[in-house]
Amino acid sequence: MAIPAEVRRYWLPILLFAAGFLFQLLVLPHSFPPSHYDVLGVERFAPVETVVEAYELLSKEWLAETNQQSTVDIIKIQYAYELLTNPILKRDYDLFGLDQHTDILERVKEQYQKEHFLKIDLPLLKDSSDHSTDYAFNVLTYESFIHAISEEHPLLIMVYSKGSPRCAKFIEYWKQIGIRLDGVANTAMVELGDVQLAGHFADKRFSKQPFFRNGLPTLVAYPTDCRRPSCYMRYPGELYVDSVVDWVATSVVVLPRILYYSKETLGPQFIGKSAHHKVKVIFFSSTGERAAPFLRQAAQEYSTYASFAFVLWKEDESQIWWNSLGVESAPSLVFLKGAGAKPVVYHGTFTKSEFTKIMEEHKHQELRQLRSDTSLELGCDARGHSRAGNDMMVWYCVVIAGRPGVELSKRRQILRKAQDQLFSDADSSTAGDVDNSVEVSSAATALKDDRLTFVWLDGEVQKKFCAFYLANDYSGACGPGGFGDENDKSELFIIRFQRNATYEALKAGKTNNLIETLQGHHTTDASQLVARYNGPDEIQEINKWISQIIKDGDTREIPYFTSKVPDLVPEETSKEWLRSTKSIRSAGNSLKERIQNSGIHFRDYLTDPRIGPALLMSGCISLGIIWLKNSQPTRTTPQDEAPSKDKKAKRRRPKLSTSLFGQPTETECTTEPEPRDARQWEMTDSDSD
Repeated sequence: MAIPAEVRRYWLPILLFAAGFLFQLLVLPHSFPPSHYDVLGVERFAPVETVVEAYELLSKEWLAETNQQSTVDIIKIQYAYELLTNPILKRDYDLFGLDQHTDILERVKEQYQKEHFLKIDLPLLKDSSDHSTDYAFNVLTYESFIHAISEEHPLLIMVYSKGSPRCAKFIEYWKQIGIRLDGVANTAMVELGDVQLAGHFADKRFSKQPFFRNGLPTLVAYPTDCRRPSCYMRYPGELYVDSVVDWVATSVVVLPRILYYSKETLGPQFIGKSAHHKVKVIFFSSTGERAAPFLRQAAQEYSTYASFAFVLWKEDESQIWWNSLGVESAPSLVFLKGAGAKPVVYHGTFTKSEFTKIMEEHKHQELRQLRSDTSLELGCDARGHSRAGNDMMVWYCVVIAGRPGVELSKRRQILRKAQDQLFSDADSSTAGDVDNSVEVSSAATALKDDRLTFVWLDGEVQKKFCAFYLANDYSGACGPGGFGDENDKSELFIIRFQRNATYEALKAGKTNNLIETLQGHHTTDASQLVARYNGPDEIQEINKWISQIIKDGDTREIPYFTSKVPDLVPEETSKEWLRSTKSIRSAGNSLKERIQNSGIHFRDYLTDPRIGPALLMSGCISLGIIWLKNSQPTRTTPQDEAPSKDKKAKRRRPKLSTSLFGQPTETECTTEPEPRDARQWEMTDSDSD
């Protein structure tokens, strides 16, 4: 069936008129249902006295014999009367449109819709008085609010009402949220009676009428860098303790997540991919809940020293964890402090202060890595000083260098055990143990006095630094490893550092070049002497060799000379795991919730009464434009006909000649006329012309 021409011509105004009438007749009335004032037949925002008078008139009709009102209508009237005569409930309803007892109304209507109204248990809102008690704490006023957002920590605020049953039930969860966010974010409350402050956190409709889209309680937060009242963030998720805490830690404080691993993925995905120099911190949880905010804060603060992971404890895997890490039960905490080091295990739960103390004790590996950001701290930098202080003129650094792999891991374990043995010997000498070996006493004493440091070096990354001290090219322990390189082995050596106060003072006094001073060339390097170990990989032999080197270095006169040492290459801090956890969305950031939020904003437009008239007006304008355009007669003018005639008489474009030198053939001359502006090119017999 063909569509009439008139309908095709006026399809746009027809569509706009239909949309406008549908909006006015169906959508808009549904968006503005009758209010409780309309149920009682009084004007909006009427005082309590007027509400009481209207209710008394209606209640007299119930007892009359001519009563024609249904039980459901009587329930609505009773509910409206009780709500509008309660000062707190009326305040919430008038100012913000809040009615948080609708569940009671629906339940009573369903229960008594077929019963006589005299059987209704009155009052309907008898429990509302129980919620009106002020259970709040740390309630903000406008003055204290300005001071609170100016503090260093983020701020989480709950907007509540004394007459809200949901707020009364949520208060216990709110206390748990405050406990879990202790030290990470501050918490406070705002009562709906503070109209200026509560209205600031409310949503706004087209008419500027404040309202709370999801009712009360409503949670808002101020990040650390937010110092203005308008830059708050609104919590979009469900009111669960774990969800709220996770949203604050992730979206407000911007803390990294600590991921869960299974027994199959813990090794390859966490231990294998974490940086070699970092301590591995593993939490065993029996509940599977997210990491507490203070743990996530510690993961951020100690990201330079440690990597963090969670494991869900299962009874059928308990034997595996006992054999591999020595974990008996959950909750527990495990520290892996380097290759071959015995795991350090703590069982039980920990407060923030207890965990911080434990982290400070175990944040370093037992054999630390020599890096660009640790060389000065470890006392293995020629531009620095000993760990014992700036007054120490001679100190030592034992280094095991090589490419990361099995060979380097084995020798790191040996060197770590040698270090532990010297620590034990130093403790024995302090306790007066006469059996302490004299052959290693020099090394034990130097280690105790912080004049001796044990480290390992990544020879593949720090190839220039490694080759400088080993005096070789990029092979063996230094440089990138080639395919099938049989010389991929580690090297053990010791560096003796010495500073000469007199020599350095004289050298510093001769520095008069401004450019060198600005560039820091006046800073002198310590004198260095390197000795390489070629003995067996036995702990006792290594310690004897170290002790002999220290004894000779402290007693013999060694010439003082300096040499420019290559700088250590800044290594990646390995924060990929921190960045990857940020891709996990928190509450309100998932695709599903974004689509839902878009639908909510679309529904807000459906409550705007200006949309219907705007559609009808647009239909009228489009109708007028189309009618005016079609009502104008079409006239033909000589100017309109002239182009058509000219078009027919238009000269045909001459074809290009295919003859030699552009001369036309006889066929071309007879078929096409010669153009009036054409010229014949005259040819001469002389090439010079």
